[in-house]
Parts: sequence; C-alpha cells; structure tokens
Amino acid sequence: MKVLVVIDRFEDNKAVLLLGEEEIQVIWPRESLPSEVKEGDIVTVELLIDHEATIAAKAEADRLLKEIMESNQGG
Repeated sequence: MKVLVVIDRFEDNKAVLLLGEEEIQVIWPRESLPSEVKEGDIVTVELLIDHEATIAAKAEADRLLKEIMESNQGG
C-alpha cells in the first residue's frame, strides 16, 4: 500500500507530515527523511508487512511468556 505524504513543516529535528487524503498529522524524525526534502514536498511511503520480523517477534513473545510461566510455577 502506498500513501502520499505532504511535508507540512519542520520543528527542530522533527517533521510534521500530513498523511493521505485525511491529512492525519504524524511527527517524524527529520533524519529519517531524504536530506533534500523541504516543506510542501510530497513523498510516497510504502507500507509492507515484514513477515520475518513478525514471526521473530511472536517467537520472542512466546519464549518470554514460557519463561515467566515456568518461573511462577517454581516459586
């Protein structure tokens, strides 16, 4: 999914972005944007699911839950 984003303004090291037709305001780190971007520019953001990271996060959550459950049974 691609979302159009307008660079509304900069405040110190943050950028105020307006997302989509609804112009939802989002504060974004300025250093995470292209260095040449300026107020009024329109950029495209592509949103993708990172399946590998999702699987890894779930595995870590399962591992932590198991660890907590085991420590509660022992105490």
